[in-house]
Amino acid sequence: MRSTIWALALVGCWAAAVTLTSELSGAEETAPAAVAPSPGAIAPAEQRPAEPAKEAANETTKPSAPIVAKPVADFVQQGVEWLVKAQHNDGGWGGGSHAAQNVLDPHAVPTDPATTAFSLLALLRAGHTPAEGDHYPQVRKGLTYLVDAVEKADEEGPLITKIEGTQPQTKLGRQVDTALAAQYLARVLPMLAEDDALRPRVDAALDKCLIKLQQSQQADGSWGGGGGWAPVLQSSLGCSAMQLAKGVGKKVDEQVLDRAVRYQNGNVDEKSGRADASDAAGVELYAFNGAFRGNAAGARVAQDFFSKAVSDGRLEADAQISEETLVEAGAAPQEAVRLSASFRQNQAQIDRLGDETLLKGFGNNGGEEFLSYLMTSESLVIAGGDKFNHWNDKMHGRLQKVQNGDGSWSGHHCISSPVFCTAAVVQCLTTDRDAEFLVSMAKANDASKLSQAGK
Repeated sequence: MRSTIWALALVGCWAAAVTLTSELSGAEETAPAAVAPSPGAIAPAEQRPAEPAKEAANETTKPSAPIVAKPVADFVQQGVEWLVKAQHNDGGWGGGSHAAQNVLDPHAVPTDPATTAFSLLALLRAGHTPAEGDHYPQVRKGLTYLVDAVEKADEEGPLITKIEGTQPQTKLGRQVDTALAAQYLARVLPMLAEDDALRPRVDAALDKCLIKLQQSQQADGSWGGGGGWAPVLQSSLGCSAMQLAKGVGKKVDEQVLDRAVRYQNGNVDEKSGRADASDAAGVELYAFNGAFRGNAAGARVAQDFFSKAVSDGRLEADAQISEETLVEAGAAPQEAVRLSASFRQNQAQIDRLGDETLLKGFGNNGGEEFLSYLMTSESLVIAGGDKFNHWNDKMHGRLQKVQNGDGSWSGHHCISSPVFCTAAVVQCLTTDRDAEFLVSMAKANDASKLSQAGK
């Protein structure tokens, strides 16, 4: 049965056979014919000298250096401006219908909450919030659209919209609107002043989305009950929404959040870093990045906790992160098991970032690939280390080559929507500008579970 579904999905999604080979593997990329390069290229990272074997072995146990945010590259700024122009008069953005993937005019499709939230997240990372930035009036209009949608939604059930058949819903799952709305509302709530008329509405809308997410989670920790071509990505977005909400002080059901993280991590083998693509339309990249995003917080907390123990003299300088050393550093045994597993899995996945078979995803770029690259950027920012800078430089080079001449990006299978794809790329290439929040959110989620012994 699964092979039949996969075959039908393959036929329905394959819009062009444009194979991209990654710069990460040193090969050339082939861009779609309709692509024109844009100015503002970022120079490739300088080659670093090889570390001595012993020093390299301990590299992952060193304290993580802060990520330094770069200015938004010119070609990325073109994507931001394109997104602003793609906004509808009602304040929303549209991802288009699955039944009409060939319609690429952003104003020829109806608006929907998922694509609106995703676009607002992109504008936020580029510096445009409901309170500041050149485009804050458009952002406030978009936020009002999103809050209105949540307020009008039925109290019962997992959905926040009656709109059906959008590309994000069909490919990621019917609950993607709820998950992405919760992400943006959680992210923007602390940015609103106490006397801002939108703040209590945003607060209540976020609570409503969280209730829907918590009540609709499947027993295995996923949000796959709403269907979708690659529901593992919807589940990852739901997990991230819960983490973001907890990070800004919302009370969430810890059992639901723990199940969500375990589901994501359970899709990847801890030793090899290889992912089970059963819930990912047979595309390993999608399950890989859901798990990568899920284990990043635990990996970061494990590394920081361990590094502090070394600097305090409670562990030897040449010690390695393990269950035993984390317990010796003061972690509760059950937390040492969980955090060391997250750290090992995170490292195994980092080691696979040069695997082009993995990175090419479906074989050509669709919204799912762009979303997956975004998740990798967030994971590397949270987990820390120099790996992010290398990845970020490569993504700038890779994604600039497939930018459309008007400043947007569009997919060549499944999620073809230029609005969704552009929002994903802008977020991916501005993740460094959100590093402080992402790291503090991760620590808020995981550090509270550690024993205070020895700290």
